[in-house]
Amino acid sequence: MAERSHNPPWATFEREALLDLRICDLGLTLAGTWIEPMIERVRGELAARELVFRPRFWLSDEWFSPAGVPGVGIPFYLAHPRLMRLERHQMFEVEGGTREGCLRLLRHELGHAVDHAYRLSRRKDWRDVFGSASLPYPDAYRPNPASKRFVQHLDGWYAQAHPDEDFAETFAVWMTPRARWRKRYRGWPALRKLEAVEQLMRSVAGKPAQVRSRARPYSLSTLRLTLRTYYKRKREHYCPGFSTDYDRDLLRLFDGDPTNQRLPTAAAFLRKHGRGIRHQVASWTGGYEFTVDQVLKDITGRCMELKLRASAPERQLKLEFAILLTVHSMTYLYRGREWHPV
Repeated sequence: MAERSHNPPWATFEREALLDLRICDLGLTLAGTWIEPMIERVRGELAARELVFRPRFWLSDEWFSPAGVPGVGIPFYLAHPRLMRLERHQMFEVEGGTREGCLRLLRHELGHAVDHAYRLSRRKDWRDVFGSASLPYPDAYRPNPASKRFVQHLDGWYAQAHPDEDFAETFAVWMTPRARWRKRYRGWPALRKLEAVEQLMRSVAGKPAQVRSRARPYSLSTLRLTLRTYYKRKREHYCPGFSTDYDRDLLRLFDGDPTNQRLPTAAAFLRKHGRGIRHQVASWTGGYEFTVDQVLKDITGRCMELKLRASAPERQLKLEFAILLTVHSMTYLYRGREWHPV
């Protein structure tokens, strides 16, 4: 089966032919993929914390841990590089497509899986800290980038979306080796949540899971829709696209002629230099590196949509983009403060 996942006939298909395939016919498995060692790593992290339950992992249509199931679904496109390229083409990014990104998402989903395994969200001490898990999920939420009541782990200040996500994000930070969360969140109200997670995990350490469901909802064999239909629905649901608020500044900074193949793309330029610029800007904006990173990702995505090119000298572009990123990061940060109390 592993060979079937690694060298399938469709790996050489043109995009249009690939899109006509049904997901259930891709013949994918987790065995032998780069995801396997990521799974073993997080299992080891659970064991190091004396959490003895063994979560199940399976390929599905998205990242999720279904209610009542102590396991994690992993999106199928991560199981083959050809599908990862297709995902990037269709959705502009590959969620969990790097080792770091994959581990972050695995730890987050394991937070849900631990909750399901031990029914933690039914406990009063869980509700006292995180709120009611029975609250409906909002269709959309407006995060406060300046808030210190929540940890910062996944993109979009996801801990602010719902009590369940607040717990899963806090668990992920707590679980991450060498996170030094006591120092990182010193003085933040979020520190109380991390300490609460530590107490909760001590209370279930060494104990078998209360819920042992072996269900694998939305596993690959049940996904009979084509890749074309899958991406059509996914785009309609997630409405991929990036803010146009940056357009005037980006078109002033980068070349708007996408046909000039001799020039590197603006997105490639930002991927190469973005990390250094982000650190620099974060120091100017008072250490809000997480906020700066979100704005940088949004700008990079918009550069891809506009098919911009980097035509100016590199040194000039780095300086001018640092200024642009600073201005937009501060705007985003203080807009968030207007929406919500810190």
